[in-house]
Amino acid sequence: MSDISKLIGAIVGSDDPVIIEFVLNIINKSGNLQEFIRNIQKLDAGISYEDSIKMYNAFLGKQEEEKVRNKVKSSPLSQKINQVLKDDVNLDDPVVTEFVLSILNKSKSITEFQEQLNLMQSGLDNETIFKIYQIASPPVMKEEVSVLPSTKIPAKIEAKIGEEVQKIESLDPSPVLHKVYEGKVRNITTFGCFVQIFGTRMKNCDGLVHISEMSDQRTLDPHDVVRQGQHIFVEVIKIQNNGKISLSMKNIDQHSGEIRKRNTESVEDRGRSNDAHTSRNMKNKIKRRALTSPERWEIRQLIASGAASIDDYPELKDEIPINTSYLTAKRDDGSIVNGNTEKVDSKLEEQQRDETDEIDVELNTDDGPKFLKDQQVKGAKKYEMPKITKVPRGFMNRSAINGSNAIRDHREEKLRKKREIEQQIRKQQSFDDPTKNKKDSRNEIQMLKNQLIVTEWEKNRMNESISYGKRTSLPISAQRQTLPVYAMRSELIQAVRDNQFLVIVGETGSGKTTQITQYLDEEGFSNYGMIGCTQPRRVAAVSVAKRVAEEVGCKVGHDVGYTIRFEDVTGPDTRIKYMTDGMLQREALLDPEMSKYSVIMLDEAHERTVATDVLFALLKKAAIKRPELKVIVTSATLNSAKFSEYFLNCPIINIPGKTFPVEVLYSQTPQMDYIEAALDCVIDIHINEGPGDILVFLTGQEEIDSCCEILYDRVKTLGDSIGELLILPVYSALPSEIQSKIFEPTPKGSRKVVFATNIAETSITIDGIYYVVDPGFAKINIYNARAGIEQLIVSPISQAQANQRKGRAGRTGPGKCYRLYTESAFYNEMLENTVPEIQRQNLSHTILMLKAMGINDLLKFDFMDPPPKNLMLNALTELYHLQSLDDEGKLTNLGKEMSLFPMDPTLSRSLLSSVDNQCSDEIVTIISMLSVQNVFYRPKDRQLEADSKKAKFHHPYGDHLTLLNVYTRWQQANYSEQYCKTNFLHFRHLKRARDVKSQISMIFKKIGLKLISCHSDPDLIRKTFVSGFFMNAAKRDSQVGYKTINGGTEVGIHPSSSLYGKEYEYVMYHSIVLTSREYMSQVTSIEPQWLLEVAPHFYKAGDAESQSRKKAKIIPLHNKFAKDQNSWRLSSIRQSRERALGIKR
Repeated sequence: MSDISKLIGAIVGSDDPVIIEFVLNIINKSGNLQEFIRNIQKLDAGISYEDSIKMYNAFLGKQEEEKVRNKVKSSPLSQKINQVLKDDVNLDDPVVTEFVLSILNKSKSITEFQEQLNLMQSGLDNETIFKIYQIASPPVMKEEVSVLPSTKIPAKIEAKIGEEVQKIESLDPSPVLHKVYEGKVRNITTFGCFVQIFGTRMKNCDGLVHISEMSDQRTLDPHDVVRQGQHIFVEVIKIQNNGKISLSMKNIDQHSGEIRKRNTESVEDRGRSNDAHTSRNMKNKIKRRALTSPERWEIRQLIASGAASIDDYPELKDEIPINTSYLTAKRDDGSIVNGNTEKVDSKLEEQQRDETDEIDVELNTDDGPKFLKDQQVKGAKKYEMPKITKVPRGFMNRSAINGSNAIRDHREEKLRKKREIEQQIRKQQSFDDPTKNKKDSRNEIQMLKNQLIVTEWEKNRMNESISYGKRTSLPISAQRQTLPVYAMRSELIQAVRDNQFLVIVGETGSGKTTQITQYLDEEGFSNYGMIGCTQPRRVAAVSVAKRVAEEVGCKVGHDVGYTIRFEDVTGPDTRIKYMTDGMLQREALLDPEMSKYSVIMLDEAHERTVATDVLFALLKKAAIKRPELKVIVTSATLNSAKFSEYFLNCPIINIPGKTFPVEVLYSQTPQMDYIEAALDCVIDIHINEGPGDILVFLTGQEEIDSCCEILYDRVKTLGDSIGELLILPVYSALPSEIQSKIFEPTPKGSRKVVFATNIAETSITIDGIYYVVDPGFAKINIYNARAGIEQLIVSPISQAQANQRKGRAGRTGPGKCYRLYTESAFYNEMLENTVPEIQRQNLSHTILMLKAMGINDLLKFDFMDPPPKNLMLNALTELYHLQSLDDEGKLTNLGKEMSLFPMDPTLSRSLLSSVDNQCSDEIVTIISMLSVQNVFYRPKDRQLEADSKKAKFHHPYGDHLTLLNVYTRWQQANYSEQYCKTNFLHFRHLKRARDVKSQISMIFKKIGLKLISCHSDPDLIRKTFVSGFFMNAAKRDSQVGYKTINGGTEVGIHPSSSLYGKEYEYVMYHSIVLTSREYMSQVTSIEPQWLLEVAPHFYKAGDAESQSRKKAKIIPLHNKFAKDQNSWRLSSIRQSRERALGIKR
């Protein structure tokens, strides 16, 4: 019995040859280890995971041994060596023969071959070694005579021996300082690599090439420069007394081994260079900003007083008056003759030339799309914001703009408490009380630090037990029958059969999303094509698909699957497919008639996302060409008549829900502070109203957290005089286990108040809510064309939203809705319906998709609600500048390729440029990282530690390269979860980035593009990104930090950026976020000439007559009306500039 058979018998517990043969057959049929493990687990034979690996590896080992044995048998050379080993040492093992032959092939001489075998203690004598070497007949090296004196050397190689002896005599006894040697990389560490030096008589002569000596460029990882076993040329730069040798690869041509001339002119001196003592050429000198007149004046005063040296300011040398009377003489005309005048003039001219060499970039206003020449909207209307309010100057809109004083006061109070606690900590740390125990002092400081991190309300919330909402013991079939949609099954199926278009209205929780698709599948609609269902959000598409797969009784990806951006979990047998509306829109690009589908259901249509609005028109067009295609539109709101009218007056079916009457109570007077009014209303309900939970609608996370903290303090102050009030927040950033607490039944004798965003209007249903508090505001996403960004702003809600909020109080029983605005405001200041996304968001990607579908006349496209003209024109102009549209507005070849990628046009433009620039691998990685949420994790209790870990990834050129560093190092750590925990990185987000990268790589493969690495060349990567993001460039401004070149928006670098506090003249940003001010997010420094090279149609070099210089403000040196009379001083100006840029000293 063979060894592998014995091993299998021991693992399965049987020596039966039939069983062993059966297992061997399974191994043979399995393509890889994972497939073998799956096949073994299917047998349910009780064989562990580890034992399966042992069997598979043993089988592979046996195969390898057989291969080696066959190789030795088939090779004449191997047979001869095998015969020598058999005759001399009685060893007949083909594996050993192959091993000896591999060492022989790697050895350059008989000496090296002998050394290698002796190091391994092979037991072979010199005669046997020489016999083996002679069989292969490679060039023989020098030490043959001395090493093998008793061996008779053949006459044929005597001449070669003589040559080798001469070579040995020419070798250095030991390494010579500053000499270049050939070497081989033996080992690579984090701080450099160890190299075996050839060309010396010393055995095992090794030296270290430190990471700083590997390249002229900064090296982050030695693996980027060398690999193990590589032959390189090195220079000996230091030999220590203990024999250790330091080597360098700098300035050495790795092809020829010659030393290149050192470019001393390119070495940048640290600090301010002293040009008086250097012979550097003026052309190669680092250009620095010219001094302003006040700076020159102040520096002259400092030099005159002896506080500064003239040598530190060479540009002022020729301006400082010195006694040169002995050199000067007056001419007859009164002019001065000076021997140095010509030199001074030439120097000044050269300096002026240097100053003019600094490139100033400005917009090229002469260039623009010709096809939009007659369509352009001029003046203020070009950048007009989308209209999202009925009365812009109404009381509600003014309240939304001004914000809440209660929130501001609470924020300031928290800052004041924070400063007080920090002061107490400093006092405790500085004052060493000998009467106190040191341990007690440390505990006190730690308690104070804990108060800094979490508030009392957060501490109370953290102490609560983690729960995951209510659970049900009903089987799935019974759960399905309890849903309101179940009673209408037959009616719904008949309506779908009779009509091509159908609108279904059903409240959240009625079961329309999960059940209707299953009913259609069970009735056989899936026999003629897939049943597709769109969702506005990725999370919803995934979670709903998993739930339906569970109800159907299959794995996700088989009968039921889903498709979201960069992730396709479907198969050839998929019958029900859930997807985001954007993915169905992409499918329409390749298949306008939707031939794969028999029924398409547009779910949550009331949200009116851009993709849903476009799909309305595309599906309407597809249904005309395919009469058998069924289109169902579902909505949770009652304003469905508009949908029905658009889809050829199709029927509307209402799924009845459990609704009770709701009493509406309006505010008698307008509320100055809606947050204060909401908190007062909650306390009033809790004290005066009957049992029942309260739902309060707020605009965002900060408002919700602040309200929870303020209300917690107020309830605590009132104490036992009122009943227990449970305070629960709900917003998307909260962990799911905290969010799920809102679904738990309220304990007896208590009342819960839920503070929620508008997610609670339609997306979720909370049982037990009897009271709704509606301040009348929500955050809405709109596109700011001037800044080129989408921003969230607080604005009044629509009447439809207000009615939806009211309905939340009538689910469990008769309820009340407290509207914190007047009845007049409801009818006069609120729009009837919410403004659709397509009328308030950037349409670049949408228009690119429509153009790719062959829809060129966008003004005649059948939109349900056409977007504003200025938004359409802005999107077309942007696409024209990205060169995806030509002068006639038609799609270019580049535009067609851009439309194949499911991402923003700026990203797809950069991606395609990376192919030409041969850095596509790095660009794909960075875009994958930009496509996911923030990968850096910053827990409240370990912020400093997290910041220090994050700083290790920072790249000096900016955030795009920082993201590349993060992914590369995670990749080097073998995608480890532990690495993420140690370095405060989100493992889930990085894993998602890896999936996105693989999906983009697949698209590359499909369209025949190559992934090429540039070995992280920072200039090439930055310049490639400029090709897509040149419109997102900003220039440094001494007063406000930075200004965008396109639009002139005042912006700052976000504090989380790796460039925060650094002064780069020009930067590029991925997006702008609006918090306390406009901040650039994901910022990278760029060179101004790149903008001119990549986008000469968009930018031009500024000159003295340029518009930007003419518009520049002339700021007086001294303002006698200023509050700070020292504001004109250089020190004060510098401090203001540093504050604007975020520089800390």
